[in-house]
Amino acid sequence: MTELKRSIGYTMLTLYGLGTILGAGIYVLVGKVAITAGIYAPISFLVAALLAGLSGYSYCALSARYPKSAGEAVYIQAAFGIKQLSSLVGWMVILTGIVSAATITNGFVGYLQVFIDIPDFWAMTILLLAMTFLAIWGVSESVMVTAITTVMGIAGLVMILVFSAPAFLTLPERLPELTPPINDSGIWFGILLGAFLAFYAFIGFEDMVNMAEEVKDPTKTLPKAIISAIIISSLFYYAIALAAVLQLPVATLIASKAPMADIMQQHSEQAAWFISLISLAAVVNGALVQIIMGSRVLYGMGKQGMAPAWLSTLHTTRKTPYIATLLLGFIVWLLATNLNLTTLAKVTSFIILVVFLMVNIALIKLLRDPAPQDAAPVKIWVPYLGAIMCFGFLAIQLYQLLSGANIATH
Repeated sequence: MTELKRSIGYTMLTLYGLGTILGAGIYVLVGKVAITAGIYAPISFLVAALLAGLSGYSYCALSARYPKSAGEAVYIQAAFGIKQLSSLVGWMVILTGIVSAATITNGFVGYLQVFIDIPDFWAMTILLLAMTFLAIWGVSESVMVTAITTVMGIAGLVMILVFSAPAFLTLPERLPELTPPINDSGIWFGILLGAFLAFYAFIGFEDMVNMAEEVKDPTKTLPKAIISAIIISSLFYYAIALAAVLQLPVATLIASKAPMADIMQQHSEQAAWFISLISLAAVVNGALVQIIMGSRVLYGMGKQGMAPAWLSTLHTTRKTPYIATLLLGFIVWLLATNLNLTTLAKVTSFIILVVFLMVNIALIKLLRDPAPQDAAPVKIWVPYLGAIMCFGFLAIQLYQLLSGANIATH
């Protein structure tokens, strides 16, 4: 039987995870978070980082025990033994990847239009054709592209922070303005709504477990890479969100389609042009990673009988799940060309929070079983707190939908 090729080490896997985490999340979403959180957007990113970190811990523990493609579906099956539930979770992960890739593709347009006046429809269509066929071409080639564009994306964020140094020097005098009053429930509700949207920016570390069958020494490599990706992205997100609110009026930030370019516009036309180019690469990277992830989950589910077997078909020479990849690319295109960025991001966050809730509960149940000999010990309170936070965020979003709340703390 043809197997996936193990060719990815710790550094490449960490860059792969960062590629999707640092894609559309920070490059196009900061202004959207400010709609509800206002000037307190950096705090929303910190709250979202806490939620991602807790669930990330559970993923680390489970990926060390079950280093398989279709990670979440495998974890749920091991914990509950209900094939229908495992399949449902697997399909939810696939749906998350599809909607997330559509979100990223939607965000691609704003930066591309800095360089060329092209209709949104054709910009998204060309991007998705290129990314789908690259994903089919080969995992080593795809991960190499994501590694290069991730380094470019990180370099762009560093550049923004360097140019923002004068703004950071004003932080002591502006600290009271950036500190929300403890007793104002309206402001904190807006921050939490912002955190729900900001959480989308952290989606990506869970994609890493679906590369398990293509990773060298996955039991040790996966947990280290997941933790590294979450910590690095959290530091970048907070710093960039802070740089944005220090330099742009909230109204400008909310309205921006290319917020990183607008920040750099404050300093230099040439710098704004350059950062737009880097932003474009980072957003492209995110779309590619999501297409790769979704196709691997489909492959894993087809292989384990949780989805049609033809989805696990591999290309005879490229050793990639080409049918699953083509299907993913087509569905992403349909969503990207028909829904807006904020709607897509909210849908993605909601679905992945349900998945994270199930993963945390699965770990709690599986901790009763003996762990593999080389697996690190797990702190039991972490998945409990992770599950509680996931449930709380889902309840907040449902309340917003039912009440029509749209807090703006300018």
